Amino acid sequence: VQLQASGGGLVQAGGSLRLSCAASGSVFSVNGMAWYRQAPGKERELVATITSGGNTNYADSVKGRFTIARDKGERQVYLQMDSLKPEDTAVYYCGAGASLGEYTYWGQGTQVTVSS
Repeated sequence: VQLQASGGGLVQAGGSLRLSCAASGSVFSVNGMAWYRQAPGKERELVATITSGGNTNYADSVKGRFTIARDKGERQVYLQMDSLKPEDTAVYYCGAGASLGEYTYWGQGTQVTVSS
């Protein structure tokens, strides 16, 4: 499975961005997908997850502002990010695996920068 993340950029606080993660290869083996992020000098943290059944979960810091969605037909996972804050600045990575928490495959990361 190969993952290609895109959609990052520079946005002002309060703005929105939508990240995309396109999957190719043996995607039938993927049941859980997630977005993580890593800010400079900090550890990678979980942002949101989604299962093949569509169940979602979010970090407390993004609840109500971010939405994860999955388009099985197009083999893509999206992260809609609204009401962005400077503390959302990070490199965002998508991960995929046979189950939640076990992400074998990773995208290359996309930079999100939120200016104040």
